[in-house]
Amino acid sequence: MKNPLADILFAPSCPAHLNDWRSLRAALWPDCPADEHQREIDAQIAEPARYAAFIAMDAAGGAVGLIELAIRHDYVNGTHHSPVGFVEGLYVAPEHRRAGVAVRLLRAAQAWARDRGCVELASDTALDNIVSQTAHQALGFEKTERVVFYRMAL
Repeated sequence: MKNPLADILFAPSCPAHLNDWRSLRAALWPDCPADEHQREIDAQIAEPARYAAFIAMDAAGGAVGLIELAIRHDYVNGTHHSPVGFVEGLYVAPEHRRAGVAVRLLRAAQAWARDRGCVELASDTALDNIVSQTAHQALGFEKTERVVFYRMAL
């Protein structure tokens, strides 16, 4: 049974939430080493005007969702303004999906981006990540373009 959502918290509010943040990141990006997660969290905390992370807590006090955001001043595919709020990552624990957790996290993200002068919120996902694409559209994002990136070793 899904616990009702209790609150959305700004992630670095206390050390306990840093542990939750690391755990949720590890669930979202399981192939990323723990020390890399910590470096990225530290970098985000060091630039609070540019980055934010919000954690969804259930009524029992468990961390069940995470959204990480950045303010991007470079060109963001499919957008028309700068700066742009950008969803760098969004995760909801499987047992809490389809219960409004992502919607509440996204509302916190929208408010944070608006407070920083953004008029657009953007995100991306892999071409083969159909689950994420479906979630983006259900949350109100519109598909703007599809891109394939290339590289060449030198």
